[in-house]
Amino acid sequence: MRNFSTLALVISAQISGENNRRVTLFSPDEGIFFATLYGGPKSRLRSLVSPMNSGVIYLYRDEVKKQTKITDFDVKNYHLSFRENLFKTYAASFVTEILIKTRCAGSPQEAWKIINGFLDGMELSTEDESRLALVRFLWRYLALLGVKPDSAFCRCCGLSLHSAKFSDETFSLKYYFLPFENGFVCPDCAPSFEKRDGFSLSKSAVTYLEAVSSLPPKEVRKIQISGKTLFEMKQIAFYLIETACASKLNSLESGAGIL
Repeated sequence: MRNFSTLALVISAQISGENNRRVTLFSPDEGIFFATLYGGPKSRLRSLVSPMNSGVIYLYRDEVKKQTKITDFDVKNYHLSFRENLFKTYAASFVTEILIKTRCAGSPQEAWKIINGFLDGMELSTEDESRLALVRFLWRYLALLGVKPDSAFCRCCGLSLHSAKFSDETFSLKYYFLPFENGFVCPDCAPSFEKRDGFSLSKSAVTYLEAVSSLPPKEVRKIQISGKTLFEMKQIAFYLIETACASKLNSLESGAGIL
């Protein structure tokens, strides 16, 4: 039996018994784990231990009974805007479901940095900014999983997708993302794959995804893109993350039309 504390994000809190809650937590030290919150509606902790709140949680673990009890929670981030914006609510559920399905990508500490960077950033952002931030989160998480496609070179000919050959004058040329190759092909090679299952996208989409891979987050946030480009990237990112999870994502299905 021991008392300890850890940084934690509250993923969910479900009714357990008459007055208790079964809480799902994510920690850079523990990964995904469960703890029991005791106390009725008047309990001070009930309001603190709410989904998407994060901070330092204090726990008591009984190794014999295999039970963990929450004794206190020092909340650092409340993410209050999530309760007022439907997109942010669904986006938060989406990324935490991914976290659970992928078991923190096998790296709780790195996953902690990525997911909290996204959630904290979304709290300070508009809905439009948050939509683009979701694509960046997914692209970085795919990299953590080790399944992010190479957005620098053509999967077919090996030519740089950002070669001067494809200048601004050829901005309207189409690139393709090929699921069966998990890679992109340049405009020269694209015609050979037009009749196969894949995703057509613009140069601006490929350029932005490569920027997410290679530039500091602060620099990427300065890049402006169109709604069409965002939609193209979102289609690919959603497809790839669902494939990586090897199952349908409930939050993605229930949030259709919102995410």
